[in-house]
Amino acid sequence: MAYSADNAFATRHWALAHAKNATLGPKGVLMGILNVTPDSFSDGGQLTTTGAVVARAGKMVEAGAQILDIGGESTRPGGEPVDAATEQERVLPAIASVRDALPDVVLSVDTYRASTAAKAIEAGAHIVNDVWGLQREADIARVAADTGAGLCIMHTGREREKLTDVIGDQLAFFETSLAIAGKAGVRDEQIVLDPGFGFAKDAGENYALMARFEALHALGFPILVGTSRKRFLGHVTGREAADRDVATAATTALLRAAGASVFRVHDVAINHDALAVADAMIAARRPA
Repeated sequence: MAYSADNAFATRHWALAHAKNATLGPKGVLMGILNVTPDSFSDGGQLTTTGAVVARAGKMVEAGAQILDIGGESTRPGGEPVDAATEQERVLPAIASVRDALPDVVLSVDTYRASTAAKAIEAGAHIVNDVWGLQREADIARVAADTGAGLCIMHTGREREKLTDVIGDQLAFFETSLAIAGKAGVRDEQIVLDPGFGFAKDAGENYALMARFEALHALGFPILVGTSRKRFLGHVTGREAADRDVATAATTALLRAAGASVFRVHDVAINHDALAVADAMIAARRPA
């Protein structure tokens, strides 16, 4: 179902595992990043115990995060891959601990592995966030279909030939991914798309994607964005990764105005304020 950026603010319910759902549309939703990795590009090695994970999770929820995304393998350029067992040793205790401490929060697992996704959902995760868009392990779509988990399908330009036009490449990539999801039996209401800012995209491509963002609504699904602290923000600000939260908040406000629904961020508080301003403007321009 094609729709305009304005229609993107209408209420939709994102169907999740364990009989949960998330309301998308009228207000932007924050997804806090919890990396239980030693080498993520801006926060690796900070969360080395379940106690530290739970403490950070609590602070993020206090600051306004409705979803927490837990990942056990760095997806930064040049990051060292890990095997499934290592990934699971990192994420499964973190998911279970946050689930027990914060039973009302929605949990996402950042993985492209079907085996990790299945075990993470069993441990309490509600969403599978696949940075390879179902095109590394297609069986991850079956896991989502069987469990009813929310599924975030991300675009990537890694390990393939991209089309020259940034929107054309998005549409072609997602056509393949959505066909995989449909064949596995994933329902449309389980799906959110992510255009994959920073994943095999140079600064010009990232800003072109921002400038033409509303074209992605033709796909007919809510959109998650993950611009937080990415290199293309440093390209224009000159700041290192840890100092890019203000620039991130600027993209949050701009992309919210363009119809994005979910925002995956490191600093929840500053992006909460950016969304509050953007949502107030959106409410003012929409008919009562």
